[in-house]
Amino acid sequence: MSRARPGWLVALCALVVAVSAWLPWLTSSADGGGRANAIGGVAGVMPVPPPGFGVGQLVVLLAASLVVAGAMAARDISARMASTVALAISVILVVLAFWYYRLYVYPPVSAGYGLYVAGGVAVAAALLSVWTMLAAWTRSVPTTGRVR
Repeated sequence: MSRARPGWLVALCALVVAVSAWLPWLTSSADGGGRANAIGGVAGVMPVPPPGFGVGQLVVLLAASLVVAGAMAARDISARMASTVALAISVILVVLAFWYYRLYVYPPVSAGYGLYVAGGVAVAAALLSVWTMLAAWTRSVPTTGRVR
């Protein structure tokens, strides 16, 4: 009988979060307007974010790690550990999206749709990670078939 493999859904959510880093996370109407994405790309005039490694780049790195953890859980490669790590990473992604909002969104800068996509999908990944954990931890341990 086939069973559900929610780890693939976690990996898909992580892929969407990673791709959303190139969408506009911040928009501004000051001085002719502009927009910025999570990885530091700026179009137009934007007072934020500062150059260098920041929260947006960390979101992309953790999303890539979440893809791996979700795929490992789906393929039953250390499924219990991978599902636990997937839950931890997805919760961290939610916290980082909120932190990014708190750091950079203030007048005249507003949140762009990329930030909302990343935050919403990160919440979905956290919920799916709980399902992945339940599936991995409630499965019975396979026997080796040895007879004593």
